[in-house]
Amino acid sequence: MTRPDLDTVRRAVALASRAPSVHNTQPWRWRAGAESVHLFADWSRRLPATDPDGRDLVISCGAALHHLRVALAAFGWATTVHRVPNPADPAHLAAVELSPAEPTADQVRLAAAIERRRTDRRRLSSWPVSAGDLRQISAGAAREGALAVVVTDPAALFHLNGAIAQAAVIQDNDPAYALELALWTARGRGGHDGVLAASLPRTRTRDDHLRSFPAGALEQPPGKRYDQRTYLIVIATSSDDVMSRLRAGEAAGAALLTATGLGLATCPLSQPLEISDTRRIIRDDVLGGAAVPQLLLRMGWPPTWSAPLPRSPRRNVEDVLDVLPD
Repeated sequence: MTRPDLDTVRRAVALASRAPSVHNTQPWRWRAGAESVHLFADWSRRLPATDPDGRDLVISCGAALHHLRVALAAFGWATTVHRVPNPADPAHLAAVELSPAEPTADQVRLAAAIERRRTDRRRLSSWPVSAGDLRQISAGAAREGALAVVVTDPAALFHLNGAIAQAAVIQDNDPAYALELALWTARGRGGHDGVLAASLPRTRTRDDHLRSFPAGALEQPPGKRYDQRTYLIVIATSSDDVMSRLRAGEAAGAALLTATGLGLATCPLSQPLEISDTRRIIRDDVLGGAAVPQLLLRMGWPPTWSAPLPRSPRRNVEDVLDVLPD
């Protein structure tokens, strides 16, 4: 067989659509041809107050592109990706060519992590993550063409925590942002997008780095308020064009799936990168001006008594996939 059947493509797109996206907007569309699958940004799903320049949107699409490649590899299809292939159509983010290939055990394990991954906004445990695990996560991101910098230096952490807090204050005082947040979060279980109330903690700690979502229905695991070991990873690129943002999303997808495979709890943090001033602080005072920050990832071990998280809703494959006639 020289091309996958339509059912395989649909299953791969369904797994790709399990990728995280800003406020679970799922801002992507797919188009399947005879021997390729194409990724398009769905700009109608951009959040103008939260994401004015569309950075979050493209990064979200990059994570979905990564998950598509991982799913296809597990199904026996190698991929060759042409990123930003059509300058005349800025919404066309990638063309993915397919060829038969025997899947490896590592590829199957990575694909299996797609369904298990959740965005976990709860308190973490006090257990340290090993240096070897952190290197493995960073290496997975590096293979996607981006940096994954684990922030451990006390001075850099001071500046990073300050940037996170400053961004929250700025956005919390923006009425347009508040309206957008209310529209897309604390949703019931009947929809196909947005952030579930069941995925948002009832209470927050002051050092959890999270966006100020509305109060949800998720119980925090028992434990002391400040007794948690949190790791912050900056996904960064050498430049800041659409290609770089797409690569950052792919790197974030790789890091998140690697961490999920290790058993870690993960949560993408985009808020401090949505404000130009706080993004500049992270670039200059955390990364030393050497790279462009695109996304933060919060990781750590979940407490053993943490309840399972609900599965976030996703749009139907038929709503995001167009199949071209042969």
